[in-house]
Amino acid sequence: MTPSADLRKMLAEPESGPPMPALFIGHGNPMNAIEDNEFSRAWNAVALRLPKPRAVLCVSAHWESDGSRMTAGGRPRTIHDFSGFPAELGRVQYPAPGSPTLIGEARATAPAQSLAPDLEWGLDHGAWAVLRRMYPAANIPVVQLSLDRRKDPAAHYQLGRELRDLRRRGVLIVGSGNIVHNLRTLRWENSAFDWASEFDQRVRDRILAGDHAALVRYESLGATAALAVPTREHYLPLLYVLAAAGESEPVSFFAEKVTLGSLSMRSVQIGG
Repeated sequence: MTPSADLRKMLAEPESGPPMPALFIGHGNPMNAIEDNEFSRAWNAVALRLPKPRAVLCVSAHWESDGSRMTAGGRPRTIHDFSGFPAELGRVQYPAPGSPTLIGEARATAPAQSLAPDLEWGLDHGAWAVLRRMYPAANIPVVQLSLDRRKDPAAHYQLGRELRDLRRRGVLIVGSGNIVHNLRTLRWENSAFDWASEFDQRVRDRILAGDHAALVRYESLGATAALAVPTREHYLPLLYVLAAAGESEPVSFFAEKVTLGSLSMRSVQIGG
């Protein structure tokens, strides 16, 4: 699918207002999708503060593929990609519409990236668990972008950089993962390992400093990095959101807790 001349013209038009903010959300336990807690309330509150987006582009930790793919269904299915949770969670549906227009815009914005439409995938819990708290009416179009497992962190950041112009078109870019995510060391209590808090704080400091190069090379952020990011799929969505930042944009946090021993719920807002 080649972007049309009309689409290219639209993308070339000057921005008509401030860009939509971009969000990284620490999604954590799937039960946050249905429980009333400090995290689900924070996700709802941030959505109420934002302008209403025209569409959402979501990068979730839970969709890895060979090559970059985008959900292309007219109404992407709700994927219950977990087990061992209450039946109530498995019954949740999030019937948000898709957006062929957003797919075309993304492909025109990043023409060298080979963003392939995908009719098989839907919205996994990294996407719908947070979006149903933000936009419970499910009336905002959503397209999910996969994580290309062949890309290194620098290449993921570069793709995010190319897609950032979508913010000028009313698109809310959402990265959903966890800065610290080590399920092997998880413990079911409201506490944090020292190493998990240390890495979370180091990432926080680098975000506030605008040191994206250090965050792309997260393995160099000390000995705690290997424990905090044993596999990188939950960390990579952060890079898309940081890459979407413009010069001198404000950065804030709307959740900052490390819980369950080794799960950072830190959530980041780029822009006002």
